[in-house]
Amino acid sequence: MPQLARRLFALPPELEGAARNWLELGERAPRAARFASSVVLLRDSPSGLETWMGYRPGSSPLGVVAFPGGSLEPTDDDALGWLGPSPQHWAETLGTADVGLARRHVVGAIRELFEETGVLLAGPDLSSTVEATSTPEWMKAREAVAAQDKSFTDVLAKRGLSLRTDLLKPLVNWLSPDFAHRRFNTRYFAATLPVNQQPSLLASKGVWGRWVCVSKLMADRETTALGDEIGQENTVGLPLGQLLVPGSEIILEKMAAAQGCIAYLSYKRKPHMYQPRLVEEDGALMLEVEAARTVSGEPQRER
Repeated sequence: MPQLARRLFALPPELEGAARNWLELGERAPRAARFASSVVLLRDSPSGLETWMGYRPGSSPLGVVAFPGGSLEPTDDDALGWLGPSPQHWAETLGTADVGLARRHVVGAIRELFEETGVLLAGPDLSSTVEATSTPEWMKAREAVAAQDKSFTDVLAKRGLSLRTDLLKPLVNWLSPDFAHRRFNTRYFAATLPVNQQPSLLASKGVWGRWVCVSKLMADRETTALGDEIGQENTVGLPLGQLLVPGSEIILEKMAAAQGCIAYLSYKRKPHMYQPRLVEEDGALMLEVEAARTVSGEPQRER
């Protein structure tokens, strides 16, 4: 049974001011964390496992570069077609007694993935998924959902689609550090790219996003290659660790060690929450996280 090891991660530049204030003013009650969901989209390629990552403007609690995701919305409670494990099953899987919250996390994950990439984990039945979601009509639907002009439920109902909750696999729970001004309590899920679907950026908001080879990304983590490619003021010249939250970095590390999608998704993970602590090491502020070093990547014991 793997033990947890103390890990230190870079403090993202946009969090430094909040971190120093927290230390100078003394610890106080942290701001409430909003519930959020994020989806690690996967596909196999000749060069290894690939995942879709995108640039997030502003100071997102998910990181400057992140997997698709965002905060849960009130509409995630709406009634909709549901295929796959029940909300009760999801609550058990996620380690929560709040069935409604577990359901919102699942709906929010699939909705956010659709908004940000156009990939839709839905179908008319358990044996198929919707195809060809890259058309102008689908982009209009994504824009409408993202702007909250149309509900995700309406988009699905109009097309006779139900959520394929069986296509999601739970990963980890990541809680933003106490000192952050904007905090998320994020559930990460994984899913493979459905047949005949391709991700694309949201026309109105997309800045940068693409498939990245995870092993190459990790091999180049000390360089500024990705930040320079993205070309934004808060990415140029920065190594990978300063673009990601530690939760994303830990997930990527484990993916890099996995032998393909099936192997990565088949690991048996127990519910676990990662929360970083602010520490000072040799005069520099760092984030300390307890994380397993095993290939499966998530602690296999209850905390």
